[in-house]
Amino acid sequence: FLVVLVAAVALGQTATPPATTLPPKPLDTNISPATAPTPSTDPNDASGPVRDMMIGIGDLLKISVLGAPEYDQDVRVAGNGDIVIGLVGRVHVAGQTTEQAQALIRKRLMDGAYFSDPQVAVLEKEFATQGVSVLGEVQKPGVYQVTGPRRLFDVLSLAGGTTPKAGQVVTISSRDKIKTLQLVNFSTDPQKNIAANVDILPGDTVVVSKAGVVYVVGDVKHPMGVIMENGGHITILQALATAEGANSTAALRNAKIVRKGDNGPTEVLVDVKKIMQAKAPDVT
Repeated sequence: FLVVLVAAVALGQTATPPATTLPPKPLDTNISPATAPTPSTDPNDASGPVRDMMIGIGDLLKISVLGAPEYDQDVRVAGNGDIVIGLVGRVHVAGQTTEQAQALIRKRLMDGAYFSDPQVAVLEKEFATQGVSVLGEVQKPGVYQVTGPRRLFDVLSLAGGTTPKAGQVVTISSRDKIKTLQLVNFSTDPQKNIAANVDILPGDTVVVSKAGVVYVVGDVKHPMGVIMENGGHITILQALATAEGANSTAALRNAKIVRKGDNGPTEVLVDVKKIMQAKAPDVT
């Protein structure tokens, strides 16, 4: 965190403690992209291809073979990840995509000489783990039921949108790859937000990060904590303006930034008067 401190000219004057009021400027995620993001081959690109939905324990599957309606059957995935289907018997499908399960069942049917060239279809009729957990800086954290793939902004809308303290980074973890995290960055550019509107699958967990806060204290009119918007960047003048400016008794030439580092807090002296007179660059 950062602390911007404006010193007082009069000796012995004490700084007013920072107020807890934060400017009510929630991150706007109410964006309706006109076109879908272009698929990318970069595995770290959030706008890449849609993630495959994995079959999970408790899911209800419909198994069918083209031209053999008598083989149609509905089966539920057992706790060990197996299903039991006609002719083939026990098949382990948990953790596989429907395409992989189709290929596995097809091979088993051909190996048993039940069909010469079966066209197998596996359809997810019901997801046992349909809930998407939305946590962090959202208005209504909780688990929201979805029946199929949704977009990130849709899920955030279900949770009432983000709070005024929401940051720019959203972390998404899949139910099948808990240790693999997908990071999505919001932007003030609507075109970049199209790429941020990634697919969310049943069982995913979405965590909205908390924005950084700069505390403006000392001889200012409204000591407060200022949310770091605009991608997490803020300057001296922006922070000071949000605190309604300095008092007439403030020693603007002796302001300082108190910055927390790995080795403890450090002080950086700032001449705010020169910055306000455009004689020095505004400090981030």
